Amino acid sequence: MDNLLSDRINALSTSQTLAMAALARELKLQGKDIISLSLGEPDFNTPDFIKEAAKKAIDENYSQYTPVEGYLELKEAICRKFKRDNNLDYKPSQIVVSTGAKQSLYNIAQCMINDGDEIILPAPYWVSYYEIVKMAGGIPIEVPTTVESDFKITPEQLEKAITPKTKMIWYSSPCNPSGSVYNREELTALAKVIKKYPNIFVVADEIYEHINFSGTFCSIASIPEMFDRTITVNGVAKAFAMTGWRIGYIGAPEFIAKACTKMQGQVTSGANSIAQRATIAAVDADPSVLNDMVKAFHSRRDLVVALTKQIPGVKLNVPEGAFYVFPDVSSYFGKTLRGKTINNADDFSMYLLGEANVATVTGDAFGNPNCIRISYATSEEILTEALKRIKEALA
Repeated sequence: MDNLLSDRINALSTSQTLAMAALARELKLQGKDIISLSLGEPDFNTPDFIKEAAKKAIDENYSQYTPVEGYLELKEAICRKFKRDNNLDYKPSQIVVSTGAKQSLYNIAQCMINDGDEIILPAPYWVSYYEIVKMAGGIPIEVPTTVESDFKITPEQLEKAITPKTKMIWYSSPCNPSGSVYNREELTALAKVIKKYPNIFVVADEIYEHINFSGTFCSIASIPEMFDRTITVNGVAKAFAMTGWRIGYIGAPEFIAKACTKMQGQVTSGANSIAQRATIAAVDADPSVLNDMVKAFHSRRDLVVALTKQIPGVKLNVPEGAFYVFPDVSSYFGKTLRGKTINNADDFSMYLLGEANVATVTGDAFGNPNCIRISYATSEEILTEALKRIKEALA
């Protein structure tokens, strides 16, 4: 029946992170003891002070349609957050609140990309960038990186990838899936290249900003001459364990913010009213309220890195943020284990699911076919058991 569907949807790939999570759930329902390390979702509860703000909003009857671009009070709070955490001076007119950062990215693509525009994606990249760009008619240009380079693009690679058709560069820091964090020196070097091309814009996805073990964080928009060339994307899903609340936002040049508001007005209109009021409390909070969660993720990172390094043939960098490791498993390609031949990362990931009962995500989904993504957003006990199973399955 696919011939009855649009070419657009038939050309769209299914999110492999969601697909693996769904498969893991299906196997669990069949009675299999599956450990799922596939989804990027904190295993913490939303902080109580945010839940109290939501309850208060319900009692105060915030139940009507919201402004398309978000409540003014929330946009003002986001401006304060940008100034406090990133030294960025956005005005409320430059802020658009959306139903998750994914919608923010979709809005940007639909408002900025024309058919044939090239969008540079340092690989690995978040799984949905590629398809969101394609849906807008853009051409994703993958720039590969490796575990040896800490999965970071160099200025030389960026310069080489730019053509007369280049419209934008999309990246995340801390990176999903690699956990890499670009420092100010690295971003300044990349900005030096970008400044040569006045019509190229940057999408900086900073959704994991606060889950960061490096001690510092730099927004590329804070680098001189980059503020008006950058669309900063953020949200409350990861740092505040609010994935289900579905609130993301952008800070952008005003003409782009207006365009995204126009687009959103014809698609979803304003984001959920109660979630917006709760988000005011979240973004106004001092980031120190997240310290316990960040410490827990840091400890898990150290545990997973140590255990993964005990597995022969696996190469690994030490990620500085987010809650993933992205090991290179290419040394297993072409080998046969327990009667199953592993030709690529897809096979490797499915092998672990079948033989170790551990769900991971193939790196192919993120533009790096040599790796798999392991999420450590679960307890140290479960992580220890998962890595034990993986090591045994590969022995």
